Amino acid sequence: MDRRFFFKASAGVALGGISLFNIACAGDTAQMDAPVADKAAAGSRRLEKIGVQLYTLRSLMENDVPGTLEAVAATGYNEVEFAGYFDHSPADIRALIDRLGLAAPAVHIGLPALRGDLDAQLAAAEVVGHQFIVCPWLDPAERNAAGYRQLIVDLNRIGAVCKERGLQFAYHNHDFEFADMDGQLPFDMILKETDPDLVSIELDLYWITMGGYDPLAYFEKYPGRFKLCHVKDMADMAGARGMAAVGDGEMDFGRIFAQSKQAGLEHYFVEHDNAADPVVSIQTSYKTLSALRF
Repeated sequence: MDRRFFFKASAGVALGGISLFNIACAGDTAQMDAPVADKAAAGSRRLEKIGVQLYTLRSLMENDVPGTLEAVAATGYNEVEFAGYFDHSPADIRALIDRLGLAAPAVHIGLPALRGDLDAQLAAAEVVGHQFIVCPWLDPAERNAAGYRQLIVDLNRIGAVCKERGLQFAYHNHDFEFADMDGQLPFDMILKETDPDLVSIELDLYWITMGGYDPLAYFEKYPGRFKLCHVKDMADMAGARGMAAVGDGEMDFGRIFAQSKQAGLEHYFVEHDNAADPVVSIQTSYKTLSALRF
C-alpha cells in the first residue's frame, strides 16, 4: 500500500446517516503458523494499552473526524496513531482526543514533509502531544543503494532534531526493506547505520513476515530498538497471503509479545491497510488483543 496516500484525499465512504459511534457500539526465516485456536495460550501478561493506526479508518476520517475518534474510543482503544489531521488544526485534534480520553503517542509524517518542513511538523506534533514521530514510507524511486544511504543520513539528522525537542524519531518498515540489495538487506543497513539513541523502529509485524523474516530474530539481534509495532494478521485469501483483522488470521502474537521487553516495545497499534469494513476490522482486532494472554 502506497503510504503517500496518508497525505492525499482518498475515496470517501458514505455513512448512510448512521453515526460511527453507534456502529462502534454495535537472515532467519520463520513464518508464524500457529493455529488460530492457540492464540489465547496460557499466560499472565496482557497488553495494558492497545492502539489503532488511524490510516485504517482514513476513508471515515475524511468525512467525520470526531465521529471516527468516538467510534475508536467506544470500541475500547486508549491510544491512536495519526496519519494526517484531515483539515483539523493540531489544537482541535488535541481537544478531541482529550475529550474522548485518548492518547496519541505517535504520528506518521511523510519523508518529504520531514525533509522540507521539519520545524513546523514537530511544532504541530507537540501541540497534539505526540511523543514519537514516525517516517512511514520510502518512495520506490529511492529504493536503491544511493537512496538508502541518503535515507540513513536523513534519519539520523531528523532523529537528532527530534531528540533536541524531547521527541523520539522512528522508521516504519514494509516488506521492501527485506529485498536483497547487493548482498545485504536495507532493513539491516538502517538498523546498523542509524544511531539507536536517535532512531527507533516501528516494526510492522505483518510486513516483516511477508518479507520472510521472524521478528524474534531481530529482537534478539537489536534489543531495545523496537519501541512501537503495527499489529495486523495474515491469512490465505484466494490462494495468496493477505492482510486480515487480528484474530482472523494465523499469526501468533502471543509468541511475539512474550518478547516485548527484549524488543523494547511500548506501543501496539492495530492496522489494516484495506479493510472492507474498517470499523468491524478494528472491533475484531480489539476483541482479540484485549483477550490475549502471553
